[in-house]
Amino acid sequence: MSYPEPIYNGEHGEQSAWVRLGDAPPDLTYANGGTVDYLARGDQTAGQFGLYRWNFGTTVSGPDPHFHRTMSESFFILSGRVTIHDGRDWGERTAGDFVHVPAGGVHGFRNESGEPASMLLLFAPGAPREPYFETLKQLGEGLTMTQDEKDAFYAAHDNFWV
Repeated sequence: MSYPEPIYNGEHGEQSAWVRLGDAPPDLTYANGGTVDYLARGDQTAGQFGLYRWNFGTTVSGPDPHFHRTMSESFFILSGRVTIHDGRDWGERTAGDFVHVPAGGVHGFRNESGEPASMLLLFAPGAPREPYFETLKQLGEGLTMTQDEKDAFYAAHDNFWV
């Protein structure tokens, strides 16, 4: 394996970094107390990746097994205990544990501990996950969809349930 072709061809570099401080308010707060921080959206990284901090509340929450056709998803546990499905079975992961799921890999995650937990989610390439997360919030707040609408919503956001 070698380095990819350059995506920056300037001679001296440029001042283009951005910072999100740790005490910034969350971008989304779910009815169950969980929050999401949009650390690096795909539109900010030229589609290279999307990075999100997912903070679970104390109630059981998280998606059942599913897969994505267009992107990989990686999980890095920051704190607490998160149960992650690795395509074979569910296993509890704790701070410092990392799980990578290539495109097509079946996975799921949830907090079943009754205590807060936090993890980083990395999607590569950086698909526009924000509308997906925001619609999930609306569904939790009473938005209703027919089964056909749900199927279309999940397909449009590259979520295929198993």
